[in-house]
Amino acid sequence: MDMEHNIGPSDRLTRIAVGLGLAVVGLATLGGLLGLGTTIGAVATLLGVVLLVTGLVRVCLLYRLLGIDTSGSR
Repeated sequence: MDMEHNIGPSDRLTRIAVGLGLAVVGLATLGGLLGLGTTIGAVATLLGVVLLVTGLVRVCLLYRLLGIDTSGSR
């Protein structure tokens, strides 16, 4: 099942950078290095991983549902 890309280059880089940042902050929080709380740590980690993965595979299912395409292929 090959899905068509719907994330463009600048969107991709932003997702990867923000995703990495959120994942690091979330994991640091869950590891006790930052005192932001377990819930915030878990949410930040999850959101960071989702952004990172969508940036790497260049497919966003939410974009697909909303009819958004930043890849310039349409």
